[in-house]
Amino acid sequence: MNRPLVKMDSLPITPKFVHKPKQQRLVVQTSGCKVAQISIKWRAKRDVVMLDVLTQQILRTDISGMPLEWIGYQEAVRLHYAGQVAYVSGQDILRVRGGYNAVTGRRTILTLNSIVSTYGNNHMLRDTYTPPLNNPTLFKRDAWLCMYCGDSFERRQLSRDHVRPLSLGGMDEWNNVVTACKRCNNQKAGRTPEVAGMQLLAIPFVPTHAEYIYLQGRRVLADQMEFLRAHFPRTSPLRERIAK
Repeated sequence: MNRPLVKMDSLPITPKFVHKPKQQRLVVQTSGCKVAQISIKWRAKRDVVMLDVLTQQILRTDISGMPLEWIGYQEAVRLHYAGQVAYVSGQDILRVRGGYNAVTGRRTILTLNSIVSTYGNNHMLRDTYTPPLNNPTLFKRDAWLCMYCGDSFERRQLSRDHVRPLSLGGMDEWNNVVTACKRCNNQKAGRTPEVAGMQLLAIPFVPTHAEYIYLQGRRVLADQMEFLRAHFPRTSPLRERIAK
């Protein structure tokens, strides 16, 4: 007699997945029922979730809490086992299992948090640091909006515009560049906004190191966002945007 299929939401405990390639299915073993079959589509969804976890960025800070950089889980594991981690904070995002101890038979398990603080201080990053200028962080600084027409665009439709053109002595630096759609950039051409009759919607600014770390982040978690926001200047345009 064929056993009835069991719905996943009715299983009493977390299932252990065993993949059988020849049968092209997943077999779920639990204490509540012997066998339950689920579709390959469910497995694909599970693999996507696992990939998201493995690619989740971890925020690294110095021992004083100053944000330094984003790292992957491999680098976080290395810092832990090198004894360079002073303390951790934020939510648990991943549990890494290693090998078994030959003597005790116990398995190495390391829980990784969303924020890891390492020994050492970086005082130079507080006042004198100027982050490198690049289009991805520039577009994110301006919230992917054209600073002339105010419309939102995809990245491929945006460009870097020099408020004071390079041909007129302008510099390629944060406080002289804004995000512009390609149509507005072509319309402005090699002129200043005043001469071109185009109003600049926001004043460009140089991000601090903490702001630059935020702008570089992918899928920034809520606790990471709150941690970074606490290091933004009180007058930072990014403060209000993140709070929304």
